[in-house]
This record gives sequence, structure tokens and C-alpha cells, in this order.
Amino acid sequence: MSPRRRDSESTAAARAERRAELLATAAEVFASRGYASTTVREVADAAGMLGGSLYYHFDSKESMVDEVLSVFLTDMWAAYDAVIASGLDARDTFRALIAESFRTIDRHRPAVVIYQNESKHLATNPRFAYLTDSQRRFRAMWLSVLDRGVMEGVFRADLDTGLIYRFTRDTVWLAASWYRSDGRLSADEIARQYMAMVLDGIVTT
Repeated sequence: MSPRRRDSESTAAARAERRAELLATAAEVFASRGYASTTVREVADAAGMLGGSLYYHFDSKESMVDEVLSVFLTDMWAAYDAVIASGLDARDTFRALIAESFRTIDRHRPAVVIYQNESKHLATNPRFAYLTDSQRRFRAMWLSVLDRGVMEGVFRADLDTGLIYRFTRDTVWLAASWYRSDGRLSADEIARQYMAMVLDGIVTT
């Protein structure tokens, strides 16, 4: 490898690393202050750089939140799709999806908070149409698992699967408002205890 090419690749790697750091900072600021009320200057201040320098990496605040949410959802769906493709029965699929949900919160907590607080507003912009598509896919996937569990006889037939879905969605993902990666319980331990509390209420045995 020529010195010029090596230097070019090193520069590209450093820029990618810096971009990732800036996105992480932007996600934290958007999550804590609210996307609409946060300025590019405030993100730059939190990152320890001049406001104009941020535009070297991103052309707008909208681009930053777009990438934060896209990365989060892509990662979440990769984890979910792997669970669905594994061929587990409904009960174990439910367990695995809950575990992956908490792991996703661990990896993307600020993005989850942004999604919860801002997606309804952002989805009115055609650029963020994928948020609505993801919500529909999310609901359909969870209902499919729950309905399959009823058919397999492992989930109670006297409980409405739509209500179970809403309960599961809200109690899992709202954990992003209080979860901390350095907290007393790990994401996997929270998922384990969550499932111990929930499954006893919806399984037949």
C-alpha cells in the first residue's frame, strides 16, 4: 500500500470516528432538550467545536436526527429479524424479542427517547416516512407472535393480543426514560426479570 493511500484511509477512518462521536453527542442533546428546541450551535457546543465546523460533517440538524434514528432502527430490525428467522416457538420468540429490545435500548437509549418524543412530528416530513413504515411493521410483527402463541396454546386465549401488544410495547420501550448502562442491573438482567413478571401473567402453564 502506498503512503498516500495509507494516509487517505487513515484520514477517512478518523473522520468516520469523529462523525460517530458527533452523532452520539447530538443524540444525547436531542434526547435531553428536545429536537425542535435544540439548535445546531447547542450541539456544536456540547461537542466542543464551533457551530460552523459541524457543517463539515452534516448539512443540517435534520440530517443528524435522520441518521441517529436510521441507525437505531436498522440495528433493531436486524436483531428482530434474526430472532424471527431462528424458528423458535412463540414463547421463546417472545422472550428473545424482549431481550433484544432491552439490548437495543442499551445501545441506542438517546435515539429511543428521540423516537418516542419526536417521531409523530417528524413523520409528517416525507424524509421520515420510514418511521411510520417501521411502526406498522413493528405492530404487525408483535401481533403475529402473540397470535401464534395463542394458537400454539402457550398464551392465554382470554386476553386480547392487541392489549398485550400495547402493554408490552409501552412497558419495554418506556424503560429508555430511566435505563442507564451503568446502572445496578444490566439490560439482560432487566429483560430476564421483566419476562419473569410478564410471562406468568399471559402463559397457560
